[in-house]
Amino acid sequence: MGPVSRAIIRCRASDIDLVSNRIDIALPRAACRSVQDSGLSALWLGPDEWLILNATPADSWVSELSARLDGALCSLVDVSHRQVALSVHGPRAEDILATGCALDHSIAAFPVGMCTRTMFAKAEIVLWRTGAANFHLEVWRSFARYVEALLREAESER
Repeated sequence: MGPVSRAIIRCRASDIDLVSNRIDIALPRAACRSVQDSGLSALWLGPDEWLILNATPADSWVSELSARLDGALCSLVDVSHRQVALSVHGPRAEDILATGCALDHSIAAFPVGMCTRTMFAKAEIVLWRTGAANFHLEVWRSFARYVEALLREAESER
């Protein structure tokens, strides 16, 4: 997938509303859920941790977020260069993902908007269902070729 700016935000539950207002996207409070608004996406990774994706990457974006969060009790880390995005889509997407990930990927168990940290083979990923047959994977850059090769191998089978 194309370039994306990424940041990890960590804050206490009592500060979620303040942080959400300052970064212009509501941080999801429900476990394993995501929110999308105006080119930004917020993915719940833990009770005090969110991955923020900006579809319009800019070198200064995380610095701008940092300035907006000045005075808020939170942590903001730019992870734009740490990981890359891969897409798995189409009628066999669930089957392809099942070759390396033990989760139930059915739409009933993993609905659109759901996201989670999980393993694909031996690589940690963030898996996010963005459509009925569309998945977005965030993979650490050092594992990207490994995961991509496994996905391509699974796709070519059958």
